[in-house]
Amino acid sequence: MARITEQLIRKRAEHNNCEMFSLEEISLHQENLEKLEHLDKWCRELKILYLQNNLIPRIENVSKLKKLEYLNLALNNIERIENLEGCEDLQKLDLTANFIGELSNIETLKKNIHLKELFLVGNPCTDFEGYRQFVVATLHQLKFLDSQEIRHSERLQALQNYPEVKKQIKEQEQAYLLKRSQEKEEAQCQAHEKREKKKKERTPGFDSQCAYSLDERENHQKSEGGNKYCELVIEEEDDEEERAFWEDPVPHTPEARLEAHRFLEEKKNAKENREQKKKEKPPRTLITPEGRVLNVNAPKLPFSLKDDEENSQFILDLAVYRHLDTSLLDVDVQPSYIRVMVKGKPFQLVLPAEVKPDSSTARRSQTTGHLVITLPKAKETIVATQKVSTSKKRSDVSQLQANLKRNVLTEKLEVDPSTYSFPDVTNIVQEKQRIGQGPIKLQRQRVVDTKSTSEVFDDDPEVPPLI
Repeated sequence: MARITEQLIRKRAEHNNCEMFSLEEISLHQENLEKLEHLDKWCRELKILYLQNNLIPRIENVSKLKKLEYLNLALNNIERIENLEGCEDLQKLDLTANFIGELSNIETLKKNIHLKELFLVGNPCTDFEGYRQFVVATLHQLKFLDSQEIRHSERLQALQNYPEVKKQIKEQEQAYLLKRSQEKEEAQCQAHEKREKKKKERTPGFDSQCAYSLDERENHQKSEGGNKYCELVIEEEDDEEERAFWEDPVPHTPEARLEAHRFLEEKKNAKENREQKKKEKPPRTLITPEGRVLNVNAPKLPFSLKDDEENSQFILDLAVYRHLDTSLLDVDVQPSYIRVMVKGKPFQLVLPAEVKPDSSTARRSQTTGHLVITLPKAKETIVATQKVSTSKKRSDVSQLQANLKRNVLTEKLEVDPSTYSFPDVTNIVQEKQRIGQGPIKLQRQRVVDTKSTSEVFDDDPEVPPLI
């Protein structure tokens, strides 16, 4: 049963910064409320109150709303006009399409001296003979009844016939109350019969949903379309039940309206439960019981995995949505695989080699919004030596082998004195020539160009001879 709660009032008071004590207007229509409560304590400043299209059976807990000017209780289950004496500023009262049959109770509205408009259209009392005359003659302050202006001549005529009209209204009211008591008894008996019928039809487990024989159920469960067949049977049964419910004639009473509301609520809840079961899927398997990691791309995003051999790392480029908030991404790097949760949907990829999770980095591209994850390799890759093709010449193969041997063998540096010539300082100048000639002067050896060896040149005596 829906109730008036503090949360509901604050939700409807958004225009007043969710404050209740200073609230002057609130709309609580179409909330399936079954009781009018708490408003006289929480919202003392109310001037306009909308409560139409609910299941409220009685007017109560509004007598302390001294500033209330407009009260709308149309399309409810109200049967009496009462408890409105304390609403001193009440100017407009709407009770359209209720179940008011005790018309004499409108005399309680005499204390609402500011009441100008009253709406009773759609109530059983409007079918009474002399209804309008009785209301006009009883409430002198009214100016409009059921959207029709009350003229002075109409009021004078109603006052002249008031005793006779009041007597007729009393007789019709008694007949209605007697009929109403019988309707209540019949409604209680029907409700009891329906409950007993549901108890008999209700069976545990799968039988409560699929009403067909055990043999048919077993055959359809074994077949591929068993579940679909069961769903079709359920839908057909629901359609038949709903058709029978609405085609069954019922009296226009508060009980019938309440029963229709309960029926709609049950159907709505059952439908939501079935749809929820359809939407519920078993959790996706990411790692098999044997420990094998699976490749999964639930968000269906394009991606690329690049092997950067120069830097010994993998680069994963995951094309996530450009405007997706980064808080909706969860990256989990393991030595053998990587998992990215995108809005709760898993993307998992098995890596070709082990990586270092602690050294991995994840960044978003500022231009494309892609998620770029760098995964350093745990071990250096060993590059295999290239094989020599057989199409090469034998000379190239032998030369290659010779180069390899030359690189392997250690070369030693040896100097052969016969190969290189050095000037002999002791024999540069003869003894007789050196006497009296002063100190010996050494000069640099001239570099002879090999290209000009065939040319004729003069021997310089000052240059020592070559050995």
